[in-house]
Amino acid sequence: MNRSATHVTGFVLLGFPGSWKIQISLFALLLVAYVLTLLGNGAIVCAVRCDPRLHTPMYFLLGNFAFLEIWYVSSTVPNILTNTLSKTKVVSFSGCFLQFYVFFSLGTTECLFLAVMAYDRYLAICRPLHYPTLMTRRFCCVLVSSCWLAGFLGYPIPIYFISQLPFCGSNIIDHFLCDMDPLMALSCAPAPVTETIFYAQSSFVLFFTIVYILRSYILLLRTVFQVPSRYGRWKTFSTCGSHLAVVSLFYGTVMVTYVSPTYGIPTLMQKVLTLVYSVMTPLFNPLIYSLRNKDMKLALRSILCGMRAGKNL
Repeated sequence: MNRSATHVTGFVLLGFPGSWKIQISLFALLLVAYVLTLLGNGAIVCAVRCDPRLHTPMYFLLGNFAFLEIWYVSSTVPNILTNTLSKTKVVSFSGCFLQFYVFFSLGTTECLFLAVMAYDRYLAICRPLHYPTLMTRRFCCVLVSSCWLAGFLGYPIPIYFISQLPFCGSNIIDHFLCDMDPLMALSCAPAPVTETIFYAQSSFVLFFTIVYILRSYILLLRTVFQVPSRYGRWKTFSTCGSHLAVVSLFYGTVMVTYVSPTYGIPTLMQKVLTLVYSVMTPLFNPLIYSLRNKDMKLALRSILCGMRAGKNL
């Protein structure tokens, strides 16, 4: 990084305001949410890996999605927990931009994963006869690899150029993570081209994936209307409704933060919105996508029974 133009060697992340008691309460809530997220998503990864009954395309995608969620929440929460109890709340210059890159790359990968999972459900319900030949193990691996590669290859260049901007004034970021708007606000020189490219790229990913997800579910629901069984329709509606609720929560908060103008939104509200899509959705996703599933419950139960039997030997 160009240190000759950059006088700031670190940033101060203010986090959430409040007294020491409020900070302790926030620390406890985030710690519980983080542990539950790791346990829930970790259980899904273990179940998909260990149970042969879950070696299908749908569960292969779910297992990779759960693995992604573990890294996504880990890119922010440990640092938030550390800063909550810290008096200095300092993060290094390189550490700040590393978090910025990893956080955005994982978020982009999550959007792509949600689109791929919607495509999988569309094929399974709308084209069931072609599903085994279309959604093969090899094709699933290609889709998963493409999501990871596209997510992590999209932001190195714009974030590198942002890191080259001169930060010669205040180093205080009124946020709990290194984000685009707070960093640009601290820059001494405007960079409209870099900023436009960054937001155009983020907006394209968000709109493309959400439009594709909604289209897939509309076609899926149209097919469900033709199901003669009332129980079958209700079960599918319930599953789709839960999925769309999580998707709406994630995309709604992300779009308000990164697509719509945020100048009129209070700083505290921006922090809450970021907390929702970066911490709460990874916590809810295991409950919505997998742990309500009968096959997943059986797999987890068999794994727990096997662990207990091993301890008793």
